[in-house]
Amino acid sequence: MNGHVAAASSGREERRPSRQINIVLNNQAPAPVSGLPADSAGGTAAPKPGSHSGLFQELSRELDALVGLDNIKELVFEIYALLQVAQMRSEAGLATGGQAYHMVFKGNPGTGKTTVARIVAKLFQRMGVLSKGHLIEVERADLVGEYIGHTAQKTRDLVKKALGGILFIDEAYSLARGGDKDFGKEAIDTLVKSMEDHRSQFVLILAGYSGEIDYFLMSNPGLPSRFPIQVEFPDYTIDQLLQIAELMAKDRDYILMPQAILRLKQHLLMEKTESLHAFSNARYVRNSIEKAVRAQAVRLLNQYESTSPGKQELMTLRTEDLKG
Repeated sequence: MNGHVAAASSGREERRPSRQINIVLNNQAPAPVSGLPADSAGGTAAPKPGSHSGLFQELSRELDALVGLDNIKELVFEIYALLQVAQMRSEAGLATGGQAYHMVFKGNPGTGKTTVARIVAKLFQRMGVLSKGHLIEVERADLVGEYIGHTAQKTRDLVKKALGGILFIDEAYSLARGGDKDFGKEAIDTLVKSMEDHRSQFVLILAGYSGEIDYFLMSNPGLPSRFPIQVEFPDYTIDQLLQIAELMAKDRDYILMPQAILRLKQHLLMEKTESLHAFSNARYVRNSIEKAVRAQAVRLLNQYESTSPGKQELMTLRTEDLKG
């Protein structure tokens, strides 16, 4: 889920079309900050320090482009403030005690978890906490092998790729579903050991449904204390989802007519209240917009057999384009 609006990771919802591991690179060179804690969060509400306003404003623009997520935005700037003050303390000759930056992102699909992880990766890279600031997104199949020892090696290899950046595990709770004899437990044990062996060299973010993530954390006694930052990603309201839809359409040079917005609102209300599976929030909106774009293309070809529609018509999504 790229773009202004997050389409986060999946759980019981739709799966990724492939098992390919996603790696997102930050190409900006890191700006090392001396004396920073080597490995997360806490701090106070972030001020707007003049000497660091460039990075602050850049993060603000990215976060402000996201609909809702007020608690997440506050957390990001708490981390930013903590890092700034750590630098000031270091320059003043004060201790900057080590922090743990490993995180748990809890929430339904399509609530912005992956998008926020990318912003956090950029923050850590720019502040010198992570040397590369890249994001590697994986799921159970990328970590768990087929025989004893295979899982540990696969997991270690992925941790190695994540060094200098963030390892983002989607549906992390699935690693604990098979019980003690399942190879998922081997992956968990290897991750715990890697967090010690490579302390401060990478950040691990676990993502998934709230209840299942809580169960997962209890599967290994060493896990809960290693994730001091645990944050809920709430479902979007209907009004927020409509705002997201208009932003997505605008990004593609489309306009939703008022009646089309009303039709979409009806779809969203029905999906949220009557669907038997987990509501996928911004992902559902994105799929609806893409479906409407395809329907509009068919409508225009049928309507303009011998001529071309005007620019405004090419941009307009109408009620009939938003099918159930």
